[in-house]
Amino acid sequence: MPRKSALESVVAATRSYESWVSRQVPLVRADLAFKHEQMALAPFPFLRSTFYRWVQVWDVTCPDLAKAPTVLAIGDLHTENFGTWRDTEGRLVWGINDFDEAFPMAYTNDLVRLATSARLSISAGTLVLTPRAACNAILEGYRTSLERGGRPFVLAEEHHVLRGDANSELRDPVRFWTAMNDLPKARRPLPAAVLLLRRQFRSGETPRYVTRRAGLGSLGHPRFVAMAEHAGGWIAREAKELVASGVAWAAGDSPKVPIHYSTVVRRAVRCADPFLELRGRWVLRRLAPDCSRIEFTVARLAAEQTDLLRAMGAETANVHVGSGPRRLAAVSSDLAARAPDWLKVASRSMERATTSDYVAWQRARRG
Repeated sequence: MPRKSALESVVAATRSYESWVSRQVPLVRADLAFKHEQMALAPFPFLRSTFYRWVQVWDVTCPDLAKAPTVLAIGDLHTENFGTWRDTEGRLVWGINDFDEAFPMAYTNDLVRLATSARLSISAGTLVLTPRAACNAILEGYRTSLERGGRPFVLAEEHHVLRGDANSELRDPVRFWTAMNDLPKARRPLPAAVLLLRRQFRSGETPRYVTRRAGLGSLGHPRFVAMAEHAGGWIAREAKELVASGVAWAAGDSPKVPIHYSTVVRRAVRCADPFLELRGRWVLRRLAPDCSRIEFTVARLAAEQTDLLRAMGAETANVHVGSGPRRLAAVSSDLAARAPDWLKVASRSMERATTSDYVAWQRARRG
């Protein structure tokens, strides 16, 4: 493990990581340039964009926590990695909606990264909680869900705060489909993506192919959307090409290591999204107003934000439970032995490290 002083610069790390990714997928250079711009805007988008760097810094900043019991972790977890979908019963379900970076890691990684993103949101004015309150809410939700073996979030009779965000005006169907119809036409969609997307539509439906920018961590990866009118309204499906987790890059592994997306989704305690499919290295999903990312749009009061962070901690446990009873027992034992403020202390250290890298990236962009 390298010493903190021996870490390469964030600019060098980014160059190395992107070269590693380019050995797996054809990079979309315009999207990659846009990603670099977003990384220079503020610490939070920088965090979302640079999981590969987080892995390097995590090992040297929190070496004790990095040796905690291993689970099949989400990896790139943060407060904006949550959204909704419809299950096979048509019920609205909430949970983690991006597992691109899933990999065996210490369970503490997901908790510290989630808490660090909350800290950055507090600094940006998005959250009104104190860092201590945010960390306590995450840990409370995580412990409770761990103890009961996990429980999916169905937004019906319970979870009124989540339901309020899910039904906010920002998810208005007219607004959503207007934006979708304004997306630029895909000039040369990859044949593999076209083949997979075409199968999502009925005979006689002729989809049109467009491109969109979404997320930050996967910006630059091939991503295509197919849209068509279906029984009186629009439907859309997206195909995104996956790459190996940034954990493998940081370890110096070959890009040919397994992708864990399908495994972590299958094992997690959750109500499955019937439209989420993995086909080789491609992940296919439904796009719709009720099937998208949720932000802190409605929850503005401290009590409401506490509920949201508690739910995020619980959903993190829903994923970790999928690693099995033995791992679960090891995690519970390790968690019980830690000091009460361990998450607050660790997230503060990672917030400082992330902000330092952000400043270095900003300076490099200017100079």
